[in-house]
Amino acid sequence: MNTWLRDPTAETEAVMRARRPPPKSLDGLTVGLFDIGKTRSDEFLNQIEKRLTERGIRSKRYGKPTNAKVATREIVDQVVSGADVVLIALSD
Repeated sequence: MNTWLRDPTAETEAVMRARRPPPKSLDGLTVGLFDIGKTRSDEFLNQIEKRLTERGIRSKRYGKPTNAKVATREIVDQVVSGADVVLIALSD
């Protein structure tokens, strides 16, 4: 398993960070569903949200208005304070 990942938070300066271990379970956690604004990513996240709900797992939606811009600090702060883990939709 890859123990490093490229941090996508700033496209102007890539940073390598140690990968955090995934949680053993999503029970009791809030899954942040982050829409980066690409075409059809909302459809993908709708399906994921449906599946999480069926399993009794909380989710919360976040997003950028367009994929052409970096997420604002305000949006990032909302995700950090409101979600335990995050799934980022990269669909077309």
